[in-house]
Amino acid sequence: MDQPTSGAEPADAADGGAEALDRPLPEGVRRRVIALVADAFGGLTVAELPAQLRQYARFTPTRRAKFAGNAMAAALEGDPLFRQRIGERLCQAQPELAGALEAGSPPAAADPVDVAAAAYVLRPVGWVKLVEAAGEEVQRADAERVGEEARRELLQLREELERARAHTHSETERLRAELDAARKESESLHRKLRSAQSEVKRGEAALRRSTAEADAQRAEAAAQLSAAESESRRLKHRLGEAEAAVEAGRRASREGRSMEDMRLRLLLDTVLDAASGLRRELALPPVTARPADSVDAVEPGRMSPKDIAARALSDTDPALLDQLLALPQAHLIVDGYNVTKTGYPQMPLEKQRLRLLGGLSVLAAQTGAEMTCVFDGAELAAPVLLAPPRGVRVLFSKAGVTADELIRQLARAEPPGRPVVVVSTDREVADGVAKAGARPVASVLLLKRLSRV
Repeated sequence: MDQPTSGAEPADAADGGAEALDRPLPEGVRRRVIALVADAFGGLTVAELPAQLRQYARFTPTRRAKFAGNAMAAALEGDPLFRQRIGERLCQAQPELAGALEAGSPPAAADPVDVAAAAYVLRPVGWVKLVEAAGEEVQRADAERVGEEARRELLQLREELERARAHTHSETERLRAELDAARKESESLHRKLRSAQSEVKRGEAALRRSTAEADAQRAEAAAQLSAAESESRRLKHRLGEAEAAVEAGRRASREGRSMEDMRLRLLLDTVLDAASGLRRELALPPVTARPADSVDAVEPGRMSPKDIAARALSDTDPALLDQLLALPQAHLIVDGYNVTKTGYPQMPLEKQRLRLLGGLSVLAAQTGAEMTCVFDGAELAAPVLLAPPRGVRVLFSKAGVTADELIRQLARAEPPGRPVVVVSTDREVADGVAKAGARPVASVLLLKRLSRV
């Protein structure tokens, strides 16, 4: 195909504003125009195509019309040079139709849609009228087609109506015959029903006589059964009294000894537990005193009086925590994030929790004390999937409740007298649990103790 020279202008540049459609292309003409462009598309090089159509250069005409129809129609309308190139391809493919349109005398035998599509591409003088005439022709053909389809549908409906009427007539006759047969059968059934009713009445009379005889026999049997049940209840009552007397004698014999044994055992356990707790509380050594020990002297390795003053433990000595957890039934409550953010605040919250709980699990195994670790649930975006380690109870505060309040609730829930140790540097937490009878200790004390685990 010859390329247009730089000085050439599109054929419709002079009269582009003279003729223009005042309405959209008829749908049939638009589809035919897109088909013409899709067929002529392959004869152009990629450089001759508008930029928005170059991606469809390798498509087949069918796929081109399906996926690039709107883009080709827009380029044909807005790009005169592209329309001129498509027109040249159309003149080569259909020279007679193109020549007739240029001469102003379209073939009378040609399809109006083909004529309108070619006129839209070539833009000869009077092309708007050709397009509008084709649109009117398409509308008239569509109207005739719709009218023909409506006539065929009307004829079909009339035939179906006639068949339905014939079927209804035959069904009516059949139902009348069935109704007559049903009436005759109903009369026969009425006669049989009257006969059956008379037989039922005779059977009911016989049933009433049999029922009366059965009632008399049941009454007699009931009287005999009542007498037997009365005698049985009397014998069971006497047997129960005898068994109760025997059991009362046995119970009195057992309780006389078991009550004294229980009181003695309870008193002994109380004394032993109190003595053992007092020994651990005071850190008393076993009683191994001998007369020779009363002589005033200094043994090798023993502390001098100057060293005795150093036995008191400071609030940050890990041995203090060991002494507290050695108390009977001790309960350690840990303010989780207060401890982790004191010891290793640079770590993510998840790793903080895992590191603290791992240390508490080892400490619980070493001391045997009950341990509860409390975390603030308000800092969590979702529930935590965490398997609590052995020996450690893990709790998160509910929505609207802080970890500090949960710790105070745990301290108040313990019975008076039980050793409860609360690890937190928060002064409000320490004061609150102290009022509940618990012993507050600093977070650094627990961190030092866990560093030895």
